Amino acid sequence: MSDLGDFTDFSSDDTDGEADPASSDANADPAADDFEPYDVSPAGSDRGLGSISVSQGLRVSEDGDETTLEAFVTSDNRESVRLGKYLLVPYPDDETLFCRITALEYAQEFEADDATEIHARRAMRRDDFAERDYKFVASLDPVAVLFSEGEAQGASDNRTKSGDGEDLQRRMVDRVPKPGAVVREASDAEQIKTGLAIPSEGVFVGHLSVGGETVRTAASPPTIDYRLKDDYADGDPLVFRHTLVAGGTGSGKTHASKNVLRQYLDTAYPMDDGREVATAVVQFDPQDEYAQMHDDNPDMDDDIARRLDREGVAHGGHDDTIAFVPEVGGASYDGANHRAEQVSFTVPFSMVRHRPWLVAGARLNDNQYQALDYLLDRFFDDYGDGGTYDDFTTYLDDPALREELDESGRVHEATFDAVRRRALGSAFRRVFDRDARPVTGLIHELVRPGGLTVVPTYHVNDSRATELVVLAVASLLVDEKLSNDPTYDRIEETPLIVGMDEAHNFLTDAESVQARKVITKFTEAAKQGRKERLGLFLITQDPQDVAESVFKQVNTKLVLNLGDEDAIKSVNIPPKLEDKVPYMAKGQMVVYSPDNSEPVEVTGLSTCVTRHGE
Repeated sequence: MSDLGDFTDFSSDDTDGEADPASSDANADPAADDFEPYDVSPAGSDRGLGSISVSQGLRVSEDGDETTLEAFVTSDNRESVRLGKYLLVPYPDDETLFCRITALEYAQEFEADDATEIHARRAMRRDDFAERDYKFVASLDPVAVLFSEGEAQGASDNRTKSGDGEDLQRRMVDRVPKPGAVVREASDAEQIKTGLAIPSEGVFVGHLSVGGETVRTAASPPTIDYRLKDDYADGDPLVFRHTLVAGGTGSGKTHASKNVLRQYLDTAYPMDDGREVATAVVQFDPQDEYAQMHDDNPDMDDDIARRLDREGVAHGGHDDTIAFVPEVGGASYDGANHRAEQVSFTVPFSMVRHRPWLVAGARLNDNQYQALDYLLDRFFDDYGDGGTYDDFTTYLDDPALREELDESGRVHEATFDAVRRRALGSAFRRVFDRDARPVTGLIHELVRPGGLTVVPTYHVNDSRATELVVLAVASLLVDEKLSNDPTYDRIEETPLIVGMDEAHNFLTDAESVQARKVITKFTEAAKQGRKERLGLFLITQDPQDVAESVFKQVNTKLVLNLGDEDAIKSVNIPPKLEDKVPYMAKGQMVVYSPDNSEPVEVTGLSTCVTRHGE
């Protein structure tokens, strides 16, 4: 790779014979054009990658499809050029065009049929491949114009000088480069970050890469860190505009999620009363993996730790981690794979008073749901918040109640029977009012500033019971965040991230009343998140199954390897990166966060910052 500033113009009689005709014409008759022609006289060894071509036209347009921007690449540089690489093209003043390679091709050297025939026969008589017989052309996508309001760009070396980096700025592409302008690889971290609008500070996600190879510079460290905005300087922190991590089995999505969540545990945000409060994370965990974040990673050696320290990346086990274990009938949790504290809880039936959909199940229609809502109102009016699930089933067994409601026209007897059958599910009995403290009495343990609470459900072998636990606890957190008159100040006054692994199981579009109620609730939570300092962190291998209304509110998408075409289409990332998703190795990802940066490829840390795995 060429050094960032070490380049010059190519000779018109270079070894490839690829001098740009337009440039040659300009040198022959400078008055024919209204710009200063580039010097194309021999200047020693070639530096840079190539030069801007006009053989197919030279045009930049607001409509990207109408842009025509190509560069000839000399033979010595062809092997190092890859799709997606970032390049710089200087203008004749203090500005530079920042662009990326979108296509590579060998262009035909000879146009006449007879010349092509002669060339083909010559090729058939030899065993080697002669680069000189072809033109190598790179198609470029202009990303931004870089300019500095401070120190001007030096005309002698065509380098953008940004001083301490604070003066370098970007704007939309509004001018065309000159024919024959030297194209060089972008290898300065400040220029690349500015060109891609990557924040210089924020929550660390990984390192910028192209085609799976980490972008390297001459700086120390040589990699370019990719970060997400986490302050209010340029809008709301992105954590409160929600994150989706999508990846298939074995893609490294849990590893990546742990690394990102660990960074958020070291952040704090200002509240409305002026206090700076550390972020709390509540993570729902179907595979019993996230409580391991309490422990150090035994594979983290001193060299890796020092590199992470230099880059400002939080690492090491998080001491304030609690495994918040649901007590479910017939299930036992041992927590043998981590050393985090364990706190058992149960879901009290009193939570249903304001969330009747928790016992609606998937089969109640609208009419039956209204009947259930009415029955629950009457039940809690009679029993108060102390009413249990067993009390409710006994209540429904009263034939006098059934007869009264039917005769009054409030609830038809057939509807009553349908509600009763649905409300007597075994999952409800296994979840409600078990022998443990109710979650509503453990709010200070559940939500702790700077603390990680993991709700494992791996030990629960009933999917309906699992769904009930997750939705009960998650809706408690969401309701308190959205309420104008919250019951629990701790939730209201703490920045909160609600992480949900296998989110497609809980936030899916469906026709049932329960599903519609859940989606409505979480859609509203997503819309209000930035104001209430509530962030959703959704993790899934089936993003196409997440309800569209929730999905639309997600600003940041970390997309790892996905093999399913429908899943890839659903994440709605730019086509130029979409095609790469099925071929990504473990830990590679596309980051699409329009309010943070241009869409980019990122490689996550190969070593998890906390314990991960067996």
